[in-house]
Amino acid sequence: MTLNQTVRDVTDRIIERSRPARTAYLDRMRAAGEAGPTRGHLSCSNQAHAYAAMGDDQDRLATTQAPNIGIVTAHNEMLSAHQPFGAFPDIIKRAAREVGGTAQIAGGVPAMCDGVTQGQPGMELSLFSRDVIAMAAAVALSHDTFDAAVFLGTCDKIVPGLVMAAATFGHLPAIFLPGGPMTSGLSNEEKAEVRKEFAAGKIDCAALMQAEMAAYHGPGTCTFYGTANSNQMLMEIMGLHLPGAAFINPGTEMRDALTAAGTRQILTLTALGDDYRPLCDILDERAFVNGMVGLMATGGSTNLVMHLPAMARAAGITLTLEDFADLSQVTPLLARVYPNGLADVNHFHAAGGMAWLISQLLDAGLLHEDVQTVAGPGLGRYTQEPVLDGADIRYRPGPEQTENDRILRPVSDPFQATGGLKHLTGNLGEGIIKLSAVAPEHHLIEAPARVFDTQQAVIDAFKAGEFTGNVVIVLRFQGPRANGMPELHGLTPTLSVMQDRGHKVALVTDGRMSGASGKIPAALHLAPEAAMEGPLARIRDGDIIRLDAAAGTLEVLSSEFTGRTPDRPRAGVADHGVGRELFKLFRAHASPATAGASPLFGDDGA
Repeated sequence: MTLNQTVRDVTDRIIERSRPARTAYLDRMRAAGEAGPTRGHLSCSNQAHAYAAMGDDQDRLATTQAPNIGIVTAHNEMLSAHQPFGAFPDIIKRAAREVGGTAQIAGGVPAMCDGVTQGQPGMELSLFSRDVIAMAAAVALSHDTFDAAVFLGTCDKIVPGLVMAAATFGHLPAIFLPGGPMTSGLSNEEKAEVRKEFAAGKIDCAALMQAEMAAYHGPGTCTFYGTANSNQMLMEIMGLHLPGAAFINPGTEMRDALTAAGTRQILTLTALGDDYRPLCDILDERAFVNGMVGLMATGGSTNLVMHLPAMARAAGITLTLEDFADLSQVTPLLARVYPNGLADVNHFHAAGGMAWLISQLLDAGLLHEDVQTVAGPGLGRYTQEPVLDGADIRYRPGPEQTENDRILRPVSDPFQATGGLKHLTGNLGEGIIKLSAVAPEHHLIEAPARVFDTQQAVIDAFKAGEFTGNVVIVLRFQGPRANGMPELHGLTPTLSVMQDRGHKVALVTDGRMSGASGKIPAALHLAPEAAMEGPLARIRDGDIIRLDAAAGTLEVLSSEFTGRTPDRPRAGVADHGVGRELFKLFRAHASPATAGASPLFGDDGA
């Protein structure tokens, strides 16, 4: 199929825009690759330290040219999604030995759970944990004793941070081995209803806790389509997983077989063999365009609109909000997974999953097929699905049609014609809104503002009965420079109750809500942020705000708005407690949300 013209145009302009930085990046990667396997340049003493604890592998590491894998793991037992990774190193080491290689745990990276810190002070470390992860992974790989890298991570900031590190060491082949989603429990829709009942005061904490534990009940990612599962979709459609690896449950034969197969595959791609395929050749402009298209086609998390630019910068590539918006306009929404529908990711996988989705997008000319992947040249490989063949896997053609058209639909009959992500501009700056779960009657709202500086203040006002009509909730000083840009999920039940009562409600913020913004129109990631004296700092209660998602505009209609002195954030609010004092430099140097909200790429995101 001929490549869609918009996809081609967006790709071409990304290539042109990125040319200086991308050329310099590739020059560095080529120089590192041409130096040859780094272990050969280490002294005997250097190597002895690296191999001292390797037992039966010690001799192979010291005396042969067998390829050695560095495992970077985000394993811990506090994230359900990362608990399964505890068993992965043994599988990887065993699979490596079977084909003459070796593997070592190079290092661990922190991995926090937004579900635990939601609405708590610790959430203010969450976004910047991505950059800590990138740096920690770089420390692990800096020992220069590895011929390839295996990354074990799944959730929100962990995968983007690991990709940033992988790109920085882009002369090495690299593969991501996912843990998979937990099995289905209490449905996401039922869980959301219980949360709304609690927010409305209809049930007590015991009933809420019972529902939450029924929903989050075992190892694996949460089953809704938030940032963690959007990450897994991206790693597959960008060619960093084996085909079909994203949504296999942990603790199954197939999961273990894919982990072993991924290990064997990455060992074939090192500079010691005949098919050297460094990560820098996989993570190119086309791969990032494919990732953005996948995000639109599945209604993925808005967090990736920040993470993808940060990941791309690490590979010398610059993405803009216009790129996302233009691709959204030509990409139909093919999936309905909670919060954009009733299904969870297990249902999505059973309905045809990634193989069928990628096949549909390729046939429509919406993806670049001519890319490099860890599985080999061409994205067409990812239209196949794995099946067990003893303890190993083999591939067969994926499904020819959706198994459930309430979850997955063809390009010829999508849930909606566009991807549902809009770029917002106006006198409040620029940001984004996700519309895939927002009913059309809520795409336009013009209402007075109520201005708040914390989530809790919004919730307290709701409990006090202060919202009695249409309202635009303005929640400011939630950007990366102010307090680290915490998730605002805690508002979702409250705003949903207000909308269910018949009020027109919208949220306008310089913060983020990821994939859980759901049915409430939410203008997110507003830049410049209020802490940088952006327009949000000039909003006052009663100002009339007009949000027109269809037109992509967000404006204050009050004539005196621009002449006001901007408010300042309360001093010291985000400075101390739960480690926040250690992140002062990160907050001071974070780039705008529109450029990835990273302290690693300069004050202006450059």
